[in-house]
Amino acid sequence: MQKYRDTEEKKLMQVVCNKCGRSLKVEDGCLKEGCFSATVAFGYFSRKDGSIHHFDLCEDCYDNVVEQFALPVEEETATELV
Repeated sequence: MQKYRDTEEKKLMQVVCNKCGRSLKVEDGCLKEGCFSATVAFGYFSRKDGSIHHFDLCEDCYDNVVEQFALPVEEETATELV
């Protein structure tokens, strides 16, 4: 869950992992550790039709979740880090 300062610049103030509740490190509006952020819009034929969900996972919780997948995540090496 991301929290921003209520200004036009939308400065990032806090990121909290939705799974474990830990606050991730944020300095001067910049996230300083690994975080998985997701937004999913459910459409027709789903039980959540018309609902949009947002969540964030710290790197440890992300690892815990993907370890439970029946098929492993596809992984590749990034040539440039953003």
